[in-house]
Amino acid sequence: MKVLHVDDEPDIREVAAFALEMDPEISVRSAASGHDALAALRDGFAPDVVLLDVMMPELDGPGTLARLRQLPDHSDTPVIFMTARAQAHELDRFLQLGAIAVIIKPFDPMTLSQQLRDHMASA
Repeated sequence: MKVLHVDDEPDIREVAAFALEMDPEISVRSAASGHDALAALRDGFAPDVVLLDVMMPELDGPGTLARLRQLPDHSDTPVIFMTARAQAHELDRFLQLGAIAVIIKPFDPMTLSQQLRDHMASA
C-alpha cells in the first residue's frame, strides 16, 4: 500500500513514516505541506491513500483535499484526516468533506498501520 503522509511537523512525519513502514506492505512518501503533496500528485505519485493533517499553515487539510479532488487522477483517492480536533461536530465535518475516516492525534505508532488498514477495508 502506498501512502502519502502530509504534515507540517517534521517529528510527526518521522514517527508516522517509521510506524507505518514497520509493516512490510506499506511504503510512505512524506510531504511537509499541502502544496508539496499536490506537487507530488501532479508529478505522478499515485498513493493508495492520503493521510492528511488538518491544521497546516498556508494550505490546510480541508483546502488540500478540495484541490486534490480537482486533479483528474485523484478525484476519488481515499483521504484520512489526522487531527487533534476530536469534537464530534468537527469529526462529522471532516467526513462530510469527503474523508473516509479521521485518526486522532496523538496517534499510537504501534497501531497506526492497523488503523490505516481497518479504515481502508471499511471504505
